[in-house]
Amino acid sequence: MMRILIYGINYAPELTGIGKYTGDMAVWLAKQGHEVRVVTAPPYYPNWKIAKGYAGWRYIRESINGVNVWRCPLYVPKLPTGLKRLVHLASFAVSSLPIMLRHVFWKPDVVFVIEPPFFCAPSAWLVARLTCAQAWLHIQDFELDAAFELGLLSKQGIKKIAATLERWLMRRFDRVSSISDSMADRLVAKGVPPEKIVLFPNWADTDILRFDKKKAAKFRKKNGLKENDFIILYSGNMGHKQGLEIVLEAARKLKHYQEIKFILCGEGAVKRDLQSRALRMHLTNIMFLPLQPQDAFIGMLSAADLHLVIQRANAADLVLPSKLTNILSVGGLALVTTEPDTELGRLAAKNPGIFFTCPPDNSASLTTAIERIFKEKKHSISKGPYKLAREYAEEHFNKENILKSFLDQFKHK
Repeated sequence: MMRILIYGINYAPELTGIGKYTGDMAVWLAKQGHEVRVVTAPPYYPNWKIAKGYAGWRYIRESINGVNVWRCPLYVPKLPTGLKRLVHLASFAVSSLPIMLRHVFWKPDVVFVIEPPFFCAPSAWLVARLTCAQAWLHIQDFELDAAFELGLLSKQGIKKIAATLERWLMRRFDRVSSISDSMADRLVAKGVPPEKIVLFPNWADTDILRFDKKKAAKFRKKNGLKENDFIILYSGNMGHKQGLEIVLEAARKLKHYQEIKFILCGEGAVKRDLQSRALRMHLTNIMFLPLQPQDAFIGMLSAADLHLVIQRANAADLVLPSKLTNILSVGGLALVTTEPDTELGRLAAKNPGIFFTCPPDNSASLTTAIERIFKEKKHSISKGPYKLAREYAEEHFNKENILKSFLDQFKHK
């Protein structure tokens, strides 16, 4: 049995993104008989609002599914601009430091820290060194690179200092993992020795996330969608990295197809702006939905005729959209905005037919691709799972297999 200390700003009961994966991982490790503790913040993502029952100004300790969890104070801005994001991340790094240092006396065997935020990496490394534990940095998102690429942070002086500190600190961890091959390559470019790098991809719970015809029909009925409506779904975070404005443009250009219905499901920093734009554009063929509970989520994924995976070009290979694992798990047909020389572009080329692609940041290309798929599929679509996608998910994204492989890495210190 090992003592495993997990450190990150996002955790269950957040329903999406990093918090969901970290929560799943912690519970799975506890079920394997390990003693797991988590130092995190109150749930706030993707709404950018502290969840009901929690507070952003005090420390809370709780137990969730056999895992002891310490919640630390957190500043959550209503509108997360570049500077406010920095204060947001720094607030957690500062407030969680005393709790991390307290765990020196617990003497963990592994200290596992998740980026973002990178601000937490120094504390994790320090605690690991003070306790002779294995120091493991897991990168879900190259937040610093993405912030500069997307213009959320712009000063070159800050960029140079941040990059230097990042490279220096990364090399001092015993293990550094990320979720895709291209992100692992970026670690090498940042100076991390290849022998320290571990591929630890995100997963799908393929036993639960599978096509369900009854739940699909229930979702359509509940949301006033006809059986012959061609549903185009985007489900996930609505933030700056996605560039979802092109979806609104596509909806405007395809208004003359009465069967085509767009759904944008989720929360995020730009959701209100997207809703306002849709109203100004008089888009009656698009609806916005909040995050869905599990049964409704499965029904929604099963009901969609086409799934959109939207990402800006300058965020490619800095983040990997985890929503694709869920789409493939239910056998969904996906259209991904990506360039050929990216992780997703290479995946599509290596596995022809697994999903469709079109250039990012281009509403005309997106519209053309949607229209072509609609015309090809509207008469032939079987209202069932897309076999090729489902088979790929079962082989590559199985939760149990990925977490077992990950645990083996812990044992080889």
